[in-house]
Amino acid sequence: MSAKVVVIAGASSGIGRETALQYSARGARVVLAARSEPDLQDVAEQCRRAGAGGVLVAPTDIADAHKVQQTFDLAIETFGRVDVAAQCAAITAFGRFEDIPTEVFDAVIATNLIGAANVARCALAHFQHRGRGQLVLVGSLLGVTAVPYQSAYVASKFALCGLVRALRQENRHLPGVRVHGIYPGPVDTPVYASAANFLDRQSPRVPPTSDAPGTIAAAIIRAAEKTTSTERQVGWFNRPAIATYRVVPFLFDAVIGPLIRRVMFTPESVGQSAGNVFEPPAVGRA
Repeated sequence: MSAKVVVIAGASSGIGRETALQYSARGARVVLAARSEPDLQDVAEQCRRAGAGGVLVAPTDIADAHKVQQTFDLAIETFGRVDVAAQCAAITAFGRFEDIPTEVFDAVIATNLIGAANVARCALAHFQHRGRGQLVLVGSLLGVTAVPYQSAYVASKFALCGLVRALRQENRHLPGVRVHGIYPGPVDTPVYASAANFLDRQSPRVPPTSDAPGTIAAAIIRAAEKTTSTERQVGWFNRPAIATYRVVPFLFDAVIGPLIRRVMFTPESVGQSAGNVFEPPAVGRA
């Protein structure tokens, strides 16, 4: 593990931060990418204390293909190669579809889908040149089960699932290049508090079915050790939700809206906000 060089997009908080810390505890050299340099510096110090073989901070907006390429170029220049690329960054916006401003909807797609594609493109170009490498793209349960009030997020994650499968197919003839999809259910991360919110009189909160981000990070690391490409649902809530969605879709559609309104939103409103869609907030961003 001490020889691994790992690029982690979305490393400033949540799943990305935990992935960086767990790899650091194994002696890996980690490249931390996210929009907020102050948060990345905090995570970098934690990684050094955890035992990282080396830490590189690379402020990056993954929606910008040029900046993503610069991050990979810097990683290769600094450490000589990249062994694993984990794309963990994501943003979301809550609200009815028609209430979410066009620019907010588009920005969610730009980060969650186009950003993931930018990371994948840079990683695969390097891996194919080397003849080896592990790409892990973090999707979501909401990439296979649609729910209301997060239309942009759902659309981006459905598309990401398709991208993962296409990339697996295109790279299956390369014995050393692997592509993995990790699909968590709800996760206790700052994504809820920092999300854009255009709901009427309600604010999003972490649902009670959430898993810890460390659980997802461990799944990312296990996937990146596989000798074949994989896709995996992570979280106890996922399989029952998928089964209901597919077997009794009329029942799922009837109950999911009231259920989400009850468990995911507080009755108090903090007002409409674009959250961290365009700029990272003061704390906890991805």
